[in-house]
Amino acid sequence: MNINIKMTNISLTPAVSEYTSKRLGSIEKFFKNDPTCQCDIELARTTVHHRNGDIFKAEIHIIAKEKDLYATSEESDLYKAIDAVKDEILREVRSTKAKKISLLRRSGAKVKNIIKGLWPGYNK
Repeated sequence: MNINIKMTNISLTPAVSEYTSKRLGSIEKFFKNDPTCQCDIELARTTVHHRNGDIFKAEIHIIAKEKDLYATSEESDLYKAIDAVKDEILREVRSTKAKKISLLRRSGAKVKNIIKGLWPGYNK
């Protein structure tokens, strides 16, 4: 998995880079068989005019062989935003996997019903 980190209105520190790559370890296991997988991460400070502090935004865009996934999160802390966007993208990855399995099972059931209809003596 190829990972690109883009920073907007803040600077990339080694601590943020290490934290982000550590959090993406749980996502990489879903794409370990796809060498063409591209993961773009954008970390940004959205505004500087808030009275109570900054608002941080984290976005992840994953482009793989059969998937195009996107998640975003806004939090008051950069690390909280990274954790929230990781949870959201994991939910999307698992959801697409479940949809694919469900589609496969439904299509198998339809084929079975068609075969049952073709052979009247086959009622098992």
